[in-house]
Amino acid sequence: MKKNKRIIKHHLKTNGMNPQHFSSSQIKIYAFLLPISILMLMPILFIFVNALKPLDELFAYPPRFYVKNPTLNNFETLFSLSSTSNTPASRYLFNSITSALITVLCTLVIGTGAGYALSKKRFRIRPALMEINNLALMFCSVAVAIPRYFVIANLGLLDTFWSNIVPLLATPVGVFLIKQFIDGLPDALIEAAVIDGANDYQILLKIIRPLIKPALATLTIMTFQAAWGATEASTLFINNENYKNFAFYLSTLSANGTVAGQGVAAAATLIMFLPNLVIFIFMQSKVMSTMAHSGIK
Repeated sequence: MKKNKRIIKHHLKTNGMNPQHFSSSQIKIYAFLLPISILMLMPILFIFVNALKPLDELFAYPPRFYVKNPTLNNFETLFSLSSTSNTPASRYLFNSITSALITVLCTLVIGTGAGYALSKKRFRIRPALMEINNLALMFCSVAVAIPRYFVIANLGLLDTFWSNIVPLLATPVGVFLIKQFIDGLPDALIEAAVIDGANDYQILLKIIRPLIKPALATLTIMTFQAAWGATEASTLFINNENYKNFAFYLSTLSANGTVAGQGVAAAATLIMFLPNLVIFIFMQSKVMSTMAHSGIK
């Protein structure tokens, strides 16, 4: 019996669905996936190529996908430009980086605490809070723009840097994601920690947090993408150019119809795209693990 199992295991490793080395059975899979991969990579390559094109190639007709004379002039022009209020592009970029990092950190703390409380703690209004959170998933950001404005105004945060951060702190999808992941952890694990004298903060930091790293990685990607590309605060809540972010600055460049502005917009687009690409490459395996555990299809 054991011999048969070893034979079957060896056969699956060498000729099965996931052989350790290249097998002729994989040719049909590669033939199907490679064209799809190339098509999906083309927009990404175009962003890189377009940012390196000089102006004459950007407006060449017929358009070319590749670049003949790559240059960094677009980036030099971007960071030498100032907005109408003499605010440099580096200031917008600094605002975006700072606000995105603070938003991610605060969202992880809030989402983890709320998810743990809604999953493992028992209190009277817990079902109602969960229903409210699930209901909030139905509304897009445009639908709640006016209520957000009143919240920011009543907090006295209009035309301040914190307007970039506060509206994105508590995301319903983040709380739902963390809560669903923690639901899969056995209650006996927490009960054993309580018996050993651990309090809620120790349980959350030393037991829950290490076990939900895939969910935290997914929430990090989602929150960073939302904060990095957000223009709502800079458009509705902020008048001072020194507090606006790089995504808003990019939208003003894209609206500029001048020839020189198109090269600068191409360089700014690459800068906006790169952080999302890097973060997703390093955390994509965690995303798939989270989807499998949380029950999201």
